[in-house]
Amino acid sequence: MPIKLGIVMDPIQSINIKKDSSFAMLLEAQHRDYEIYYMEMSDLFIENNQAKAYTKRIRVFDDPNNWYQFISSAKTDNSTEDKTDDTQRVIKLSELDSILMRKDPPFDMEYIYATYILEIASQSGTLVVNNPQSLRDANEKLFTHQFPSCTVPTLVSRNKAQFKQFLKQHHDIIVKPLGGMGGHSIFRVKENDPNINVILETVTNHASQYIMAQRFIPEISRGDKRILIINGIPVDYALARIPPEGETRGNLAAGGTGQGIPLSERDYWLCEQVAPRLKEMGLIFVGMDVIGDYITEINVTSPTCIRELDSLYNLNISALLMDVIEDTLAGSTS
Repeated sequence: MPIKLGIVMDPIQSINIKKDSSFAMLLEAQHRDYEIYYMEMSDLFIENNQAKAYTKRIRVFDDPNNWYQFISSAKTDNSTEDKTDDTQRVIKLSELDSILMRKDPPFDMEYIYATYILEIASQSGTLVVNNPQSLRDANEKLFTHQFPSCTVPTLVSRNKAQFKQFLKQHHDIIVKPLGGMGGHSIFRVKENDPNINVILETVTNHASQYIMAQRFIPEISRGDKRILIINGIPVDYALARIPPEGETRGNLAAGGTGQGIPLSERDYWLCEQVAPRLKEMGLIFVGMDVIGDYITEINVTSPTCIRELDSLYNLNISALLMDVIEDTLAGSTS
């Protein structure tokens, strides 16, 4: 029997397949003849204590002009759906062997509610990647604090006076929200910056939201390295995202340029520090961000850079992930 794989992701019609890691995973799953069930977060629901979803069977094509097709699906006799779309049907999530949770942040309450729905599926035996409870527990900014030997001085607070003191101590800092992505609302602040008050008021929403400050790492000029870790084992190459001229952020979404580099001895050491905890928490596919010698974020929701690294080094990172999924499913049934 083919593996039944679900994927929860942002609308597929809006993705850039050249850069989309979820799409790379779909291509590999299709290559292995998996049955693929597409869902968006709004399709998930609970009915009579069972996790269910409106799903669509999907085919994908590595073609920038025509990259997906939904497959017509006859409704089952016990279906409760009332839909005119013959590509969509309701299924119990427990019918799926595995589900990839690939919805991009923001990590808000709606995202958390979705993890509770997926947790019901996980408790029924479906392998959810990544583990829903761990998605809630491992905030991508705060999770770094579990590895103090791997991080720069950091402050998490709402208090303006504390951030001013932190800036006075370190002279040059990065300030960012805890739930964003893609470089959104990240500020570099130097001592005596006349905009410090308005920056802190804006990012904390007038002291109503926690934010993070980190000592500025000058090695950002050589890139913010994205290291992909699969079941605790790092891919041997990272994508260094180089900031454009006059910019601090290396995020590709903020205009950074991707450059492939092999992992350094320090990179491997950092991976060794986090790997046991990742495996313990069921965080199978992780993107760790490293600037200089330090971890700055541990991305667990929808890490990217598969397609770039595959193209640069003739890799198939998605195959490594699917191998782990298959081995895990085989182990659970043996």
